[in-house]
Amino acid sequence: MKALLPVYCRPLGYVILLLALFIPFILVMRGMVTDSNLLFYKECTKLLMMAGCLLIIFALSKEESRETERIRNSAVRNAIVLTFLFVFGGMLWRVIQGDVINVDTSSFLTFLIFNVLCVEFGLKKALVDRFFKR
Repeated sequence: MKALLPVYCRPLGYVILLLALFIPFILVMRGMVTDSNLLFYKECTKLLMMAGCLLIIFALSKEESRETERIRNSAVRNAIVLTFLFVFGGMLWRVIQGDVINVDTSSFLTFLIFNVLCVEFGLKKALVDRFFKR
């Protein structure tokens, strides 16, 4: 999978993830989150996290090569498997608990987070392998 976005989108994605992580806590401390707007802030936070993950996944790396594309492809494959296991495990847990009220609505966000983790791990592993290659 080829990268679609410029290099600066990668750090921008991490900034957006940090904002999405800390803004809800700041809003709660300032008393801006109420029962009537909690769902709105929750969904906006999910959207920010999705946007940040997509920026990280599809951004060019500084030394983009064929190996980077291969790492990105394998990260997508690994993220699909991990997301399936995570969602299936959650479904199984809800069946065991007999919970018919709650449903999982964040499986795409889970996939994106697993994908970012797999991409970062793969890129760092390739860097270490190149460094110690003899």
